[in-house]
Amino acid sequence: MKKNIFITLIAVFTLSIFSCKEESEKKIITEEIQFTKEGELSIHNIVDSIPSKVVALDIEIADNDYERETGLMYRKTMEEKRGMLFIQKDFKPQSFYMKNTLIPLDIIYINDEFKIVSFQKNAKPLDETSLPSGKPAKYVLEINGGLSDKWNLKVGDSIYFKKN
Repeated sequence: MKKNIFITLIAVFTLSIFSCKEESEKKIITEEIQFTKEGELSIHNIVDSIPSKVVALDIEIADNDYERETGLMYRKTMEEKRGMLFIQKDFKPQSFYMKNTLIPLDIIYINDEFKIVSFQKNAKPLDETSLPSGKPAKYVLEINGGLSDKWNLKVGDSIYFKKN
C-alpha cells in the first residue's frame, strides 16, 4: 500500500513538472511587438565647428530595467528612421548582445555629453557574443544594421533627443 502511494506521488510530481515546462514554453512571444513613438532624436555631424543635422529619428526609450533588458528583442522589422534609445543608470563602459534579437543592428554608444564614443556595426541577430562600448557610455542607440555607415556617422558626432 505504501509503495503504491509512493509511486502515485512520484507520477503526479513528474507530470506536474512536465506540465509546468509545457506551460512555460507556451509563453513564448508570438505577436510582433509594435513600435511606440516615445520621443525624437537627431544626430549631428560637426562641420567647421558648426553642427549639421544628419538624420532625425522617431525613438522608443528604454529607461527602466525591464525595457533595458528587453530592448528590441522579438522584433521582426524596424523602419529606417526609427530606433531605440537606452538611458543607462550609470556612466560606465557598457556591453550589449543580440539574444532574441531578430534583426541586424548598429549599436551606437554615447557618452554623458551626448557625443558618440563607439559603434558596434551590423550586430548579428541572435548572437550572444558581448558587444562592448570600449569607453564609458550613458546612452546607447540601436538602429538598423548598416545605417551608421549609410549616414556616415562618426565618433564625436552628437545626438539631441526629447521625450514626448
